[in-house]
Amino acid sequence: MPDIEDVLNSLSESEMRIETRRFGPFTFCLGVDGAVLAPLYQRVLDAHERFKTSPLSQVARQLEREVVASSIFGTNSIEGGTLSEEETQQVLDLDPAQVREEEQLRAVNLKVAYDVAQQAAMMPGWRLEVPFVQRVHAAITQRLTHPHNQPGVFRDNPKTIKTHVGNREHGGRYQPPQHGHDIETLMQALVIWHQGLEERQIPALIRAPLVHYYYELIHPFWDGNGRVGRVLEAALLQADGFQYAPFALARYYLEHIDDYFMLFNRCRRDAKKNVVHPHTPFIRFHLEGMRISINRLHDRVNRIVKVLLFQTQVRHLYDEKQLNGRQYTIINQLLATSEPLTLADIRREPWYQNLYLKLSDKTRQRDLYRLRELGLVTVDPKEQLWPGFVSLQSAPDN
Repeated sequence: MPDIEDVLNSLSESEMRIETRRFGPFTFCLGVDGAVLAPLYQRVLDAHERFKTSPLSQVARQLEREVVASSIFGTNSIEGGTLSEEETQQVLDLDPAQVREEEQLRAVNLKVAYDVAQQAAMMPGWRLEVPFVQRVHAAITQRLTHPHNQPGVFRDNPKTIKTHVGNREHGGRYQPPQHGHDIETLMQALVIWHQGLEERQIPALIRAPLVHYYYELIHPFWDGNGRVGRVLEAALLQADGFQYAPFALARYYLEHIDDYFMLFNRCRRDAKKNVVHPHTPFIRFHLEGMRISINRLHDRVNRIVKVLLFQTQVRHLYDEKQLNGRQYTIINQLLATSEPLTLADIRREPWYQNLYLKLSDKTRQRDLYRLRELGLVTVDPKEQLWPGFVSLQSAPDN
């Protein structure tokens, strides 16, 4: 593969200028500084290589479920969605045909759009095309109420309605193209420009956020543009071999939402002022998000595998009668909780009280001592119980 810094710098001034009927000239350019981006780009690749060697096949189903829920929560929240992450997961577990509430529909629609994107990205030779963008938008906005939006149909503003993007708090407002012909022209140009980047071997880690950026500048639909832009970015990354992280990236954007919005406007203004390498800040932001997202996923895989191995160990000890039924229940209850429980909390739990309803305190103490002796539970200085695979040095400080 060619050196990334050489590739980027050799094409940094490459431009494609489009004349539209009413919006005026619109220029697509790479606009990045290879010397600045190359070290971070390599760190993302290194993180991805480590992630690929982790035992993904053992945890694929659980990881996929978690990433989808977290990502949909993230990308939906960026656009004002009110569902919590837990509520998002609950909605995704429902039969889509039974979902009627608008907030729930937004989450379900995003899951459909993710499926569309993932299926396309896995097809050999898949390339970004305008009908695909429209299909993603249709999936995202189907059955949602909006006075003007039609799923999969580009905007064509009447004279009485002006579309604006952004706000003063995040760098100012911007008026994208208003007329359907200009939008259609620019979306076709975006696809052609992206294909040119592919042919010049510009990596997806650079191409994907640039498509995201220019798509949002065009802002082709009445509703759902932010969600569509993030799905397009994820599809391009997944088609290049990145797993899970492309969709997990939405959570990073939510966590840094002010920077996310500010950078769109900063890059747009810098390009208008002919600043050298105007897109470098946004691509750097994207690369840092990918690095963090991949490392988080790696840590999550390691934790899931630890839990699976721990569960296997506990089951073996139970089958070998080295654990009694009460001890086995305590371990499984600890694993089922997302937070550690104090000894006092556990003793108030109905399931725990039922275990020892007719037994003495000495029996309770012997059971706990045995679990600690086998290394199946640990107790921290706050008398919180943790499953044995958790290192107290790395446990969260509650």
